[in-house]
Amino acid sequence: MIPVIDRNRCEAKAACVEVCPYDVFEIRTLSSPQRAQLSLRGRLKAWAHGNRQAFVVRAEDCHACGLCVKACPEQAIQLRVLSSV
Repeated sequence: MIPVIDRNRCEAKAACVEVCPYDVFEIRTLSSPQRAQLSLRGRLKAWAHGNRQAFVVRAEDCHACGLCVKACPEQAIQLRVLSSV
């Protein structure tokens, strides 16, 4: 299981960063291509929050405890099965 962030919902409030005991998340600035992939509402939300969002930077360290899912005020995080390609 790995955390997946819905880019159209995340508002970079950093609750996931604060609650994760495994240091899986960081708040970073969205790149231009990442912003271009957002819906209009997502782009507006990103702009309002300085184009910053949470990113899963150490997915391999995730223990699927679900604390991030519970902590996210926007319900922007889901735990999904890691698919092997």
